[in-house]
Amino acid sequence: MSEPLSRRLLAEALGTAFLLATVVGSGIMGAKLAGGNIALALLGNTLPTGAVLVVLILIFGPVSGAHFNPAVTLGFALKRTFPWKEAGLYAGAQILGAVIGVWTAHLMFELPLWQLSVTARTGSGQWLAEFIATFGLLLTIFGCVARAPMAVPHAVGLYITAAYWFTASTSFANPAVTIARALSNTFAGIAPADAPGFILAQAAGMLAAVLLQSVVWPAKRASA
Repeated sequence: MSEPLSRRLLAEALGTAFLLATVVGSGIMGAKLAGGNIALALLGNTLPTGAVLVVLILIFGPVSGAHFNPAVTLGFALKRTFPWKEAGLYAGAQILGAVIGVWTAHLMFELPLWQLSVTARTGSGQWLAEFIATFGLLLTIFGCVARAPMAVPHAVGLYITAAYWFTASTSFANPAVTIARALSNTFAGIAPADAPGFILAQAAGMLAAVLLQSVVWPAKRASA
C-alpha cells in the first residue's frame, strides 16, 4: 500500500475504536431504552453497528484497507496479498483501538472504565455460530474484492447486520472485538473465560474461507 505504515496503523486503530464504541455504546443505549425488551435492545445494537461499518470502511479503506479485524488481516496474509511482517502490527493496532473504543463508550455513559463481563457465551452452538459468522464475513470480503471491490463497504455492513440475527452468538466474527467486549459488563459483553472459544472458532472460520475462496473466485489469467 502507498500510505506510510504509521498512517495505516493509526487508521486501523481509529477505525476499530469507533467500531467498538458503536457496538458497546449502542448496546448500552439500546438496553436503556428498550424497557427490558431484549429483541428491541438487540435491534438497537444491530443497526448502528452495520451502519458505522459502511462509514468506517469508506473513510479508512483508502488509507489502510479498513481491516479492523485480525481475522481479516491474517486471511489476506494467508492469501499472500498482505505482507506477513505487517500483520502483527495491524492486529496490535486493532486490539488497542478496540479496547480504547470500549473504554470510550463506558466514559460516555458514565460507567466504570475498567470492567469484566459476566455474560456467559459458550457451548457448541455459540462456537459454530462464530465459525459461520467469520466464514461468511471473510467470504463476503474476498468475493467483493475479487469481483466487486466498490461494494465492500455496503456488503460488509449488510452482512454484519444480518449475522447479528441469524447467528446464535450475534456475530462477533472478530478476535479484537471479542477481546474488547470481554472488558465491558454491558449488553454487548462476553465473559473473559468464554473469549478463547470464540477466538478459536473465528480462526477456524477464517481458515475455511481462505481455503474456499480460491475455488469460488479463482485468479483471472491474463489473456494471451
